[in-house]
Amino acid sequence: MSDQPILSNKKILLIDDDKFLLDMYAVKFSKAGYEVKAVDSTDGGLKLMRQGYAPQVMLVDIVMPGMDGLDFVNTVRKENLVPNIVVIMLTNQGSSDDVSRATKLGVDGYIVKATTIPSEVLNEVERIINSKQKSN
Repeated sequence: MSDQPILSNKKILLIDDDKFLLDMYAVKFSKAGYEVKAVDSTDGGLKLMRQGYAPQVMLVDIVMPGMDGLDFVNTVRKENLVPNIVVIMLTNQGSSDDVSRATKLGVDGYIVKATTIPSEVLNEVERIINSKQKSN
């Protein structure tokens, strides 16, 4: 069972405006045993969390219509919607400004989707979760 995620209560929130990628990642994480909620907007993510949905991990695209992914993370942190959530940015943007903003927000990981296949995204998410759990 080495393919099992480390989390015992494995909820992940996926936020990306690219429906194809959103569906692909949802299938990948579901098959790995995660309970997946996938939304195509940061507004949808905030609505879920404000209604009490508390994932252990969220994978968020940076470039989104309306509120971008980093502003979304900032709002989640300010409102303390899910304390101790593992936050991973998943984006095509690898700019140093975005990485710097993400770091200041306490983001746990940063994955550039153009260079990472879905199985690698799953592996990287689990590596980040494991690393964070060891440091706590």
